[in-house]
Amino acid sequence: MEVGRLPISATLRGKLISSGYTTLSSLASVSPSNLARELEISNNEAFEVLKLASHGRGLDRSEGSGAIVNGAETAWDMLHKEQFIPRITTSCADLDNLLGGGINVSEVTEIGGVPGIGKTQLGIQLAVNVQIPGAFGGVGGKAVYIDTEGSFMVERALQIAEACIEDMSDYSVLLKKNAIPHQIQIEPKNILENIFYFRVCSYTEQIALINYLDKFITEHKDVKVVIVDSVTFHFRQNFDDLALRTRLLSEMALKLMKLAKKFSLAVVLFNQVTTKFAEGSFQLTLALGDSWSHSCTNRIILYWNGDERYAYLEKSPSLQSASAPYSVTCRGIRNSTSSNKRTKMM
Repeated sequence: MEVGRLPISATLRGKLISSGYTTLSSLASVSPSNLARELEISNNEAFEVLKLASHGRGLDRSEGSGAIVNGAETAWDMLHKEQFIPRITTSCADLDNLLGGGINVSEVTEIGGVPGIGKTQLGIQLAVNVQIPGAFGGVGGKAVYIDTEGSFMVERALQIAEACIEDMSDYSVLLKKNAIPHQIQIEPKNILENIFYFRVCSYTEQIALINYLDKFITEHKDVKVVIVDSVTFHFRQNFDDLALRTRLLSEMALKLMKLAKKFSLAVVLFNQVTTKFAEGSFQLTLALGDSWSHSCTNRIILYWNGDERYAYLEKSPSLQSASAPYSVTCRGIRNSTSSNKRTKMM
């Protein structure tokens, strides 16, 4: 149960969320005096909040007691299920091959890189590609796009949507030659209508929105990707209390992992880079520290190799670490020009 459902004032609820207390379980081990000091409220108010939270946890346990032991499955069933997990194409064959076919649903994927490497471009591409119908090898879902930096460009989304429909038309012609007729009934307007855009301007708004996603996706069950661009931005601004930041990020990561599993959707988190002193020199690394790196199932680092963009799969439970080139074109994410040249020579 979320603290947002407690029968308390909006001001007090906002203080709890800002301090990292987003769930009832996060209040389980705090004392009234410590909570009063953190929230700058009276001891009586703190005691009342903890009393309500304790009652709420009791209700959660009694309501869910019959479901605690449900959900067991064999390792064989899990392996069989993984073979049929749908993936969202990136529109770059080399990048898709690196990822075993594309971005996995039911998993959290972190993608980081330097400014200008194409993170937002890739985010918009995924928000469009998740809508490719199953008849064309897609997922046929909708997208939630959470923009923390103000970098989402609707004109660019329109360009990529138009290119995606053209690609599907070309594929449809190929299918007709093989006597498998498929008609395209999607227009660019439809694709834009299926991207639910949220602009957040502070870390408290970001936390509140992620708490709200469970309800939103329950009402929009065809959402198949949640994109946060970037997960980092508000947590690097004026954050002196690193322990609080770690707690907030851990709770947020846990909620996103639960969303991915519960609704069988992909969660894609874009991250920024920072410098880290290691082996006698400063090196570029993804932001938010080592503890955050354990919050995602897959981790991809985008980088420059000369004038060419590359993606490096740093972490995956089932795939080997490797690199693949990609390009950002007027049509969106595509194979790199050097990759195309190699293909033609072969």
